Amino acid sequence: MRRLICLLVFVLAVVLFPGAALCRSAPAVKLGNEVLLERYRHLITGKRVGLVTNQTGVDSRGRSLIDILATDKRVNLTALYAPEHGLDGVAKAGAWVESYTHPQLGIPVYSLYGSTRRPTAAMLQGIDVLLFDIQDIGARTYTYMSTLRYCLEEAKKYHKPVVVLDRPNPLGGMIVEGPVLEDRFKSFVGVDNLPMAHGMTAGELARFFNRNIDADLTVVPMEGYRRNMTFADTGLPFVQTSPNIPDLASLYGYMATGLGEGTGVFQADKFKWIGGRGIDAERFAALLNGAGLPGVVFHPEVRGTAGGVRLEIQDPASFNPARSGIYALAYAFSLGNFTVPKSTATNIVMFDKVMGTDKFGQWLEQGLTPQQMEALYAPALQLFKRERERYLLPQYAAGLSIVVDGAPLGGDLEPFIDGQNRIMVPLRAVSEGLGARVHWEAGARCVTVEKGPVTLHFHVDSPLVLVNGQEKLMDTVPQLKNNRTVVPLRFAAEFLGAQVDWNGAFLRASVTFAP
Repeated sequence: MRRLICLLVFVLAVVLFPGAALCRSAPAVKLGNEVLLERYRHLITGKRVGLVTNQTGVDSRGRSLIDILATDKRVNLTALYAPEHGLDGVAKAGAWVESYTHPQLGIPVYSLYGSTRRPTAAMLQGIDVLLFDIQDIGARTYTYMSTLRYCLEEAKKYHKPVVVLDRPNPLGGMIVEGPVLEDRFKSFVGVDNLPMAHGMTAGELARFFNRNIDADLTVVPMEGYRRNMTFADTGLPFVQTSPNIPDLASLYGYMATGLGEGTGVFQADKFKWIGGRGIDAERFAALLNGAGLPGVVFHPEVRGTAGGVRLEIQDPASFNPARSGIYALAYAFSLGNFTVPKSTATNIVMFDKVMGTDKFGQWLEQGLTPQQMEALYAPALQLFKRERERYLLPQYAAGLSIVVDGAPLGGDLEPFIDGQNRIMVPLRAVSEGLGARVHWEAGARCVTVEKGPVTLHFHVDSPLVLVNGQEKLMDTVPQLKNNRTVVPLRFAAEFLGAQVDWNGAFLRASVTFAP
């Protein structure tokens, strides 16, 4: 009963506070900063360390890496470097941040969003190694990764090694979408030839950036991370990344609502709403909901004189924010009277910097459908996807992801697909995740599962299962793996009255009770 109560509290916490890890002994993912201290400490022991970080630079228990290194006598934390929004992440977007001396540690905090956006020779002269530990949000325009690239370039110039402590891409690594940035439109909101959603972690981006830099780069990888994980799957606490990204709903909505810079189509409520003056909110919602965009529902909502839609992200794993944003912008232009900002030979407007090209503005003026726009940017996107493969960390390869009533499947044995093409899962983990009781009889090699009026009896290596005393035949058999009984997910869940939805593109199965 105690475990069931604990599980119910955890599921409620995941629904209300994504990323919470109540009632879990440890997150599924171990961050790069934790792996550094466990396995790669030699990279910093006895060295003068400069740390590029902000309020997101915490471990899985929420402890600041600044505090951890400052109290470690084997490390000399010499300097801190802060990106846009400052070390505490509270400065407004675009606000100039000054350098200063840390009031407790007495070391310099160099701003990389003030008089310079690059660490200078003076800023780097007192360190032996530069650490980077900042949480990204998976969008090309988010400037923390621009700071990473600039750090690599300056570290190469001044012969300083760089160590990137890896963190999850909160959007996962399966969504790669949008126009690829063209060289002419490179800026601090687009420092490399990336699509809008790049599907890479900070460490993978560092490897990608470094193809043209050749800095002395080490990426300390995470443990337990798979690129088809949502942020909630990692079990890690979510820390507000910037003033307008206080939660995962804002993070998911960032690209879906924030692409209309200067056009009159705008976002509101911290990237949870998009619209503009003159738009019929009902028609806007109908167009977007009729487009078959996965993982999201658009609700009509009028804000003052502007009609728009509020996003309800229902499935973060399949939601494609960049594609949704492109559709939203195209449909908004079809419903309202909006203009496209124009770049000149001497001035690149922010709209084109965000889109990575001026072609998108031309497509809007031509009245192209979002489907036509997708077809036009697809060739460059496919080329990027092939290039990207060279820089992905192989240990992050997508594994099977099982979600039970909204919570990642627990247990110490990873699901797998057997010879009959069935997803095999630890029986106890999935059964208890659905609120059932499990009893193992070692001598009989039999597992009994009870939930309400349903009693199941599974026998290892037998395709027969007793459901309330009646024999049912499966097309595969339970197995023993590492002293765990594994069973076919669909049979076990459906016998208990649940339904299983399988998304092959994301290698993801969701188990829920049928309404």
